[in-house]
Amino acid sequence: MPDRRPPQDPATPSASSSSETVRAHYAGLAGPLVAATGVVLDLHGRVLVLATSYKDGLELPGGTVEDTETPEEGLARELKEELDLSVPVGRLLAVDSCPPGALGRSLVVHVHLVGPLDPARIAGISFPDGEITEAHWLAPEEAAERLPDRIAPRLRAAVAALRSGSLAHLADGVPQPGSPAGLDPAVRAALEHAGGYDEAGHRAARPKAVTAANVLFTDRAGAVLLVQPGYGEPGRWLLPGGGVDSDLGETPRAAAAREVREEIGLDLEPGRLLAVNWSHRPGFPARIRFLYDGGVLDPDTLARIRLQPSELLRWRTAPRDELRGLVKPLLRRQIKNCLKAKARGAGPLELHEGRPLGPKPPKPPKAPKGHTTSL
Repeated sequence: MPDRRPPQDPATPSASSSSETVRAHYAGLAGPLVAATGVVLDLHGRVLVLATSYKDGLELPGGTVEDTETPEEGLARELKEELDLSVPVGRLLAVDSCPPGALGRSLVVHVHLVGPLDPARIAGISFPDGEITEAHWLAPEEAAERLPDRIAPRLRAAVAALRSGSLAHLADGVPQPGSPAGLDPAVRAALEHAGGYDEAGHRAARPKAVTAANVLFTDRAGAVLLVQPGYGEPGRWLLPGGGVDSDLGETPRAAAAREVREEIGLDLEPGRLLAVNWSHRPGFPARIRFLYDGGVLDPDTLARIRLQPSELLRWRTAPRDELRGLVKPLLRRQIKNCLKAKARGAGPLELHEGRPLGPKPPKPPKAPKGHTTSL
């Protein structure tokens, strides 16, 4: 087999050179500049933008990575130096590779999420080194409109990546065809229909969906079993269930059984599928929910419920007419349609935002005169 290795550059140290010589060689190479930028959010989803003493226009927090720092370390240092802000640097949202500009060096920018910051941390922000003169909290689109043209595309792509749970791949601020986030959906569709994708780019750019599985239990009076999580918006109630671990090969039915076992301590096999609900909000992944019939729980079974303490606060059963004050409209519509399907023996239903699609389910047959029907 021919030797495909490139010829050795006489100026490049060999493996037998001393470690100090090798380190000095690579430390002196004229590589691209690396910078780290933070999309710093407050609890309302607003973005922190800064005015500086050394240039016109607004900036995002961050700066050039120094010496042997990683981008995360460089951003953490810049936040401390510029804003006296000591917070963890969150996940990578975007990478922007820029050609040489006025400084004659190419630039690679890593954009990371920081926060959301609570009011106490925001109140502690100051400008100790004097480089920052003002700080503003702006809605993401307003921030993008006010930032310079070289920075605004990074913010827009980073916000898209945050909302979609993905990553944006940019070249000089332009989302690339295979970028999982940041690419205009119409552009993605046009490229796809024109055959402009290879297999890897097509798979990366296709829109993604999040899948969950829940179980509808009732007691003997027909009240619905609800659980209150200790995370997210306070005071909300949900059906037992959760996300499908599809990356582990889990099916929705297996996920429903696992979540019931983990959350409320009942080892019960889900019954028949009552409905599949599709929900979508622009800019976010679609959400698909499989809803299974858990059957009727008798008092002894309800008494065996044991909540997962790290996740759930309380459980209760709620009559149908009390759901409005407990459950958000989207889930409430799903529950009510599943109760109808359960009573009629219909389904599985196809729901969009909790509302039935397709042919209407058949109504239960009327009982002959003189007879009564119980459900």
